[in-house]
Amino acid sequence: MFSLPRTGRPLLLSFAVAFSPRSFQRAMVLLIGAILAMGRRTVTNVLWTARSIAEGHFSSYHRLFSRASWSLWPLGKALSSAVLAWIPEDQPVPVAADDTVAQHRGPKVYGKARHRDAVRSSHSMTVWKWGHKWVVLAIVVQLPFTSRRWALPVLCALYRSKEQNRAEGRRHKTPAQLARQLMAALIRWFPRRKFVFLGDGGFGSHELARFFVRGRHRRHATLVSRFYPDAALYAPPTRSRIGRPRVKGRKLPSPRKVVAQRKKGKRRTVTWYGGATRRVQLISDVGQWYRIGQGLVPVRWVHVRDLDGTHRYDWVYSTDPTLSPPQIVSFFTGRWPIETTFQEVRHHLGFETTRQRAEKSVLRAGPCLLGLFSVVCLIYAEQASRSKASVHRTPWYLKGEPTFSDALAAVRRLFWEQCLFKQACFAGGVQKLPPPLRRMLLETVCHAA
Repeated sequence: MFSLPRTGRPLLLSFAVAFSPRSFQRAMVLLIGAILAMGRRTVTNVLWTARSIAEGHFSSYHRLFSRASWSLWPLGKALSSAVLAWIPEDQPVPVAADDTVAQHRGPKVYGKARHRDAVRSSHSMTVWKWGHKWVVLAIVVQLPFTSRRWALPVLCALYRSKEQNRAEGRRHKTPAQLARQLMAALIRWFPRRKFVFLGDGGFGSHELARFFVRGRHRRHATLVSRFYPDAALYAPPTRSRIGRPRVKGRKLPSPRKVVAQRKKGKRRTVTWYGGATRRVQLISDVGQWYRIGQGLVPVRWVHVRDLDGTHRYDWVYSTDPTLSPPQIVSFFTGRWPIETTFQEVRHHLGFETTRQRAEKSVLRAGPCLLGLFSVVCLIYAEQASRSKASVHRTPWYLKGEPTFSDALAAVRRLFWEQCLFKQACFAGGVQKLPPPLRRMLLETVCHAA
């Protein structure tokens, strides 16, 4: 058995709960190979990169995805626990939710469908992409090596089309319903934590809002998302001694009408996209959001007007009316790091380069690559907390803070030095190299991708 590096060893060993001893050894080989690999993250390319530590027949590593008996839920719980360790227990935990489409070619790929590409589409044009739509929950955390927040994926689920669910005899679930299922798991695993669920417009439905105000969920989680300017708002129902109890109170003006009447709001400075601050004008009010047959949901809605004129007007809301309007806006703009995470996973970890076709392989490969992003960031954060974080600078590109490429390069160097080069077949030759030459070679290899 190869040795794991000292930094990150407790995190990697915590994943053993999901595997048998033999499967865990193969999983670690694939994890190391996926970190060190260049280009595609197919099982064959990953094995070729880690061939010096890959024992056994290559087909056993393919079967780890297609046939082996293990579950993603224990991995998600262990990874969530490691990420939450970086957030104090008395602070709310921002959890960003979004869906992303990973293109996958091939006529017989499980779960493949036509989905809207949110990156290339606009309000006037829709671009379609064939592949898998993943609903992702990412914990937004402040790591010690950077001033901006990073979104670390911890749970995800594959969205299946209505036709596929009907053919397989499964109840159809929308992306919002899948996100609700994942969020329920987080609340159940960590009942002492207070979560703030940050969703885009697709996750601002009345159905999802009701989930966050029912029973025990009200104490553990809050929803912050985009709102509808023409939403039906009512006052709380009054008690009546005669007849059936009232479902709702008197009708309140819609948010659009309230904004038209007030015209001018309060000027505040809020945290904006990218971690910067922005001067905005806010108009806010509270009400009970009503949908026929679904009951009332107490909300505080906020109309946001960017005073710099670079961003369109926006409507956001929270299921916790006690939050102030600047807090709601700052929480909502804090979901943007998940978009950066999707871009980095595609560019550096080959998220769209897998070639799995079978059901189990498809359901496991995508979440593993998303989780690999979090693993790399956590190992780098542990390393940076002990020593100064390294930043790769060039004369034509000056960076003030580390990016994910720096984190990946540092973790690659860690595995080269403390895992692969310590093997008997490499140890003697590597030690004979002059230290300057050895450092230059490692620096070149780690940043080659």
